[in-house]
Amino acid sequence: MPHATATWLVENTALTFAQIAAFCGIHILEVQAIADETAATKLTARDPIRAMELTQAELDKGQADPNYRLQLQKGPAQIRRTTGPRYTPLAKRQDKPDGIAWIIRNHPEVSDGQIGKLIGTTKHTIAAIRSREHWNIANITPKDPVTLGLCSQRELDATVALAAKRAGLAPVEDTRLGSDREAMLEQLRTEREAAARAADGILRGEELTAETLFKS
Repeated sequence: MPHATATWLVENTALTFAQIAAFCGIHILEVQAIADETAATKLTARDPIRAMELTQAELDKGQADPNYRLQLQKGPAQIRRTTGPRYTPLAKRQDKPDGIAWIIRNHPEVSDGQIGKLIGTTKHTIAAIRSREHWNIANITPKDPVTLGLCSQRELDATVALAAKRAGLAPVEDTRLGSDREAMLEQLRTEREAAARAADGILRGEELTAETLFKS
């Protein structure tokens, strides 16, 4: 949020516009517009010190030297999980029961173990939702876990495909457009034959009518 950060720096520091622009990665004229309050939208200031992006010592160094360029504070290296349950952000954990219910309803062939790995939950929770004994079952609404941000579409498709394979289920062929496709092909075939007869009739000098065009 560079513009919100720039707003805070303009309002709370003695940094030059050039220093603020360089730190926030925006043009110096944008900083000038913020300072003049001519920006299109008034932004809420964002404190980069509270956001752990800038230290007070670094800020003091920048205010003491107009030519100094502030350095973004690097946070601790994130440790990537390679084993164990999937980590889900706290804000999305309340959506897990809805995602679990959706999978149970739409893909009953997926095992509890697969759901637990995909969503990052326990078999106890899944079993409670299956048996409708979950403490909050009245408020659980099945929702696509991809839409909820609990997993990716690729992960969901892979899980469903593996479950179907293990259950010996053949992939369902989508035949919804079958009859429409045949009708469309028949119509195109009729029009092509009519066009050919019309061209042939013109060469022979015949009068074209609807009857001559579409006769079988």
